[in-house]
Amino acid sequence: MAGRRLLVGVQMIFAMSFLLFHRSCPAPASPTLPAGSLCIPLERDVLLDFKAGLTDPGNVLSSWRGADCCQWTGVVCSNRTTGGHVVTLQISGLYDSQAVGGEIRSSLLTLRHLKMLDLSLNDFGGQPIPEFIGALRSLTHLDLSYSDFSGQIPPHLGNLSNLLNLQLSNMADLYSPDLAWLSRLKKLQVLGMSEVDLSTAVDWVHALNMLPDLINVDLDSCGLRNSTIASPVHSNLTSLETLDLSFNPFNTSIGANNFILALTSLEELSLLSCGIHGPVHDALGNLTSLRKLSLQENLFVGKVPSTFKKLEKLQVFELSNNFISMDVIELLHLLPPDELLKLRFDNNKLTGSLPAWIGQFSSLTIIKLNHNELSGEIPIGIRELTNLRDLWLNSNNLHGTINEDHFTNLTTLQVLLISDNSLTVKVSHTWNTPFSLYSASFSSCILGPQFPAWLIQPTIETLDISNTSIHDIIPAEFWTSSYHATYLDLSRNRLVGMLPTFFQFAGLDVLDISSNQFSGPIPILPQNISYLDLSENNLSGPLHSHIGASMLEVLLLFSNSISGTIPCSLLQLPRLIFLDLSKNQLSGTLPNCPQGNKTSKITMLNLNSNSLSGAFPLFLQKCTKLQFLDLGYNKFSGSLPTWIGSKLPQLALLRLRSNMYSGDIPGQLTRMEWLQYLDIACNNISGSIPQSLGNLMAMTLTPSNTGGLSQIVNFAWPSLDMYFHAYTDSFVVDTKGQQLEYTTGITYMVFIDFSCNNLTGQIPQEIGMLVALKNLNLSWNGLSNMMPPSVGELSALESFDLSHNQLSGEIPTSLSALTSLTHLNLSYNNLTGTIPSGNQLRTLQDQASIYIGNVGLCGPPLTKSCLGIGITPLSQEEHEGMSDVVSFYLGMFIGFVVGLWIAFCGFLFMRRWRAGCFSFSDHIYDWFTCK
Repeated sequence: MAGRRLLVGVQMIFAMSFLLFHRSCPAPASPTLPAGSLCIPLERDVLLDFKAGLTDPGNVLSSWRGADCCQWTGVVCSNRTTGGHVVTLQISGLYDSQAVGGEIRSSLLTLRHLKMLDLSLNDFGGQPIPEFIGALRSLTHLDLSYSDFSGQIPPHLGNLSNLLNLQLSNMADLYSPDLAWLSRLKKLQVLGMSEVDLSTAVDWVHALNMLPDLINVDLDSCGLRNSTIASPVHSNLTSLETLDLSFNPFNTSIGANNFILALTSLEELSLLSCGIHGPVHDALGNLTSLRKLSLQENLFVGKVPSTFKKLEKLQVFELSNNFISMDVIELLHLLPPDELLKLRFDNNKLTGSLPAWIGQFSSLTIIKLNHNELSGEIPIGIRELTNLRDLWLNSNNLHGTINEDHFTNLTTLQVLLISDNSLTVKVSHTWNTPFSLYSASFSSCILGPQFPAWLIQPTIETLDISNTSIHDIIPAEFWTSSYHATYLDLSRNRLVGMLPTFFQFAGLDVLDISSNQFSGPIPILPQNISYLDLSENNLSGPLHSHIGASMLEVLLLFSNSISGTIPCSLLQLPRLIFLDLSKNQLSGTLPNCPQGNKTSKITMLNLNSNSLSGAFPLFLQKCTKLQFLDLGYNKFSGSLPTWIGSKLPQLALLRLRSNMYSGDIPGQLTRMEWLQYLDIACNNISGSIPQSLGNLMAMTLTPSNTGGLSQIVNFAWPSLDMYFHAYTDSFVVDTKGQQLEYTTGITYMVFIDFSCNNLTGQIPQEIGMLVALKNLNLSWNGLSNMMPPSVGELSALESFDLSHNQLSGEIPTSLSALTSLTHLNLSYNNLTGTIPSGNQLRTLQDQASIYIGNVGLCGPPLTKSCLGIGITPLSQEEHEGMSDVVSFYLGMFIGFVVGLWIAFCGFLFMRRWRAGCFSFSDHIYDWFTCK
């Protein structure tokens, strides 16, 4: 809105200047109008017809009545001595409610003397720009910007040979395949076409080069490409002073043939976010007329070249968000100390210390050197920057002490950001500052132990004094003087005492006083607050039955001692997105809240670690946008509802751990395609694991930064251009045989935990479809039969626990293919056979404990050896049959050996046996011989 108002102001000033110029210029004599007539009737009728085609919800044209059309709003006529013709038609909207629309009628062509047509800041509903405008040959100024025209720019506009100023900016659905028509506007001085799609207009540089009178060109966000910026053979743009090519995907370096380097008259050049890479070209230093150079958000590397020493008129130098690496003193030596007004080099790799002579830049109003690698102390010479308004030095490696002497002459200072440095601010507790701040940040510096009373300033809008070693009571004057504040962060200190009974803020958006030692009840909340964090304090008592704060979107109250029940007024806040009441003493049932809105915007609901009871909350049926639900460690009971899959389709995390839920796992639960974290451990769940488990699509894909849990962990706040970790409490995950804490890392956790229940039956073969699973825990149940071979397909699995079940048969050899596995527990089952070998399985710790309690297992790492090493393991039935065969033949062999040994001993020791045997053999021999 501020940008729109600024544009309107510029347009009005331009229009007034044009009119003064027009009326001051002599014109050829023409017949005067009859006495009493101030408007040509024909032109008045044209204007009334033009009005009839428009929609005017804000009555902008309410003055368009009566005979004198020259007195109507937005209509200007020439002097009576020059004919009294309509020369200006300016219907520019200020606000959405005052925007006109409808049809632009061709009757305007009758206004042959019209020089200025301004229809900017209106709403024409995406209709195309009328072609007949190209026939208004007297036009010198045409402004259709911000008016929601769409389609192709009519080439007929190239017929406006007298045009000096053309504004078609900020209409995203407007395009032009080429700019041949533009090259015919030989008198054009000002061109505004930002956000017009020119991605196919490869001739744009040469079209501009045909317009020698150009002074100001704005082609911001037009989709221009790198293949189209080669310099013409001869540059005609000798008058060009301002060029804005920001947000075009050039994705190239500034080469010697770039047409920009030939624009020696340039005073302002903007190339913000164009994907330009490589070093800053030294030829830019030859543009000695430059007063403003904006190169932010590109990929520039290296140093600013020494040729920039020639830019003696430079007032604004912006190179933020690049990869410039050089000593800050070397940089400052290149810049004109008497001219420089704004220096923005934040988010680079500047090193070194600020020099003591920095006060030589006496004209500086803005210094942004935050998020660099600056070291050393802040020099006391900074007090000589008497015009300084903004000082941004946060997120560097600065150290030392700042005292009152640093600020002696900084009477115009409004923004002071020095957070995330090792700085100590030592000033008098009653210091009367020479400045009035509206934004200040001291996070992770040392301000305490006393509360900095000098920061009690009624002008403060944003203040961050988090983690600043303050151990004190907040003065009552702070709460009253901060009436106009929009952002307050007092977190991570040791602030004590009670909060005021109510917060007296007019427009507070964000209040964070978490991780302190406040006690007492929760006060009445500010009516307009959007983000409130009171977590990790000692607050007690019940929640208010009428919570107020109808604008509240984020409420974090975890880790306090809040008791009582959760009121419907809280759950029914119309804009509430995040609600975290975990780790409190809440009890009772969650209300159903049948009244109020039919749907809720709640996206994250955390009620973990309370004493809440009752069935699965019916209120959740209204929360169709819910992505994060944690009801763990409570006393909820009953069965899991079958509606959970249809009513909560976007759920990404469901934790019901350590409650008293019973019954089966409903198959409808597997319909939640976004679910990537499922924990129902430690309940009384029975029945079998659903075969449809493979329908959990989010567990088949690697999590990304756009997934459901990512949106919870990193919550964007567009209105403040900030990111908040709305889920700030650490998330304890039972995985890898231990409890691990996660914060942002939970984004990428794909997790199933059904442990400590009464599940029976077999593990479904479909489990192998969940290839993104990182944790699978089915321990302490009654699962039986064999492990499915498909577990070998869980390639991302890091932790796998099937202990304390009744699984039988052999361990699938596919288990050795799990190369990500770091924790495995198969203990206390009925597994048999040889333990499979594999490189990953050999790296696991406590190997023997992995298989303990399975008496049928053998082979390494167990000491029990297996027969038939190298023979392919058999199934249980084959193994039992083979055992019978082996027993039969083994018995025969033993019987044979025993019988043979008895016979041998008999012959050896019994002489009568030997004589009888030999006599018998002789008899048999004689018998055969006689035959």
